[in-house]
Amino acid sequence: MNTKELSLHHLVRAPKKQSEKTPLLIMLHGYGSDENDLFSFANDLPDELFVISVKAPYAMQPYGNAWYAIHWDNEEGKFSDDEQAKESREKIVAFIDEAIQVYNLDADNVTLLGFSQGSILSYSVALSYPEKVKNIIALSGYVNPGILKADFQKKDFSHLAFYCSHGSVDQVIPVEWARKTKPFLDELNIENTYSEFPVGHGVAPQNFSEVQTWLKKRL
Repeated sequence: MNTKELSLHHLVRAPKKQSEKTPLLIMLHGYGSDENDLFSFANDLPDELFVISVKAPYAMQPYGNAWYAIHWDNEEGKFSDDEQAKESREKIVAFIDEAIQVYNLDADNVTLLGFSQGSILSYSVALSYPEKVKNIIALSGYVNPGILKADFQKKDFSHLAFYCSHGSVDQVIPVEWARKTKPFLDELNIENTYSEFPVGHGVAPQNFSEVQTWLKKRL
């Protein structure tokens, strides 16, 4: 399907099943990837969804895109550019509003599905602007408190639900980081589920099957 000119480049899968209020699912890819990556399983998602896969705004060389820079040579290990991440957070929030208006979608039924860096941004958007989203599928990521709005604890999270998962042998983002997610969300009284699978930095078939089941119940 041809995509309209919005602030971020994206791919679209129109719903296979029409409804009066069309729910939206936005895919946010990982570091060094692009909008085609997660979009490859868009057709395996519930038929009623309007699926948008977004391309991150920062081009990398020789190819791929990122939501923010990672300085791999930092003396303390990986160091994320939190200011750039906050800029991307704001770009995603603006894009959600644009997509709802342009494609005539249900503003009260928005799901974010992020992988790795896209997952980290999904946490940031949902916890900073909970009024913009309903469901969050966070695959192979973690909560970075440094890119949340300063007053995020005062927000109303009562309608949110998170599905979080991680590979137990992830060689890119340590599973220990992901394991902090559930206590963090529990502390905020946010509905959430956390699963681990015996894989590295990727999504196992049984992981995706669990995502499908969880999402169908939440739409």
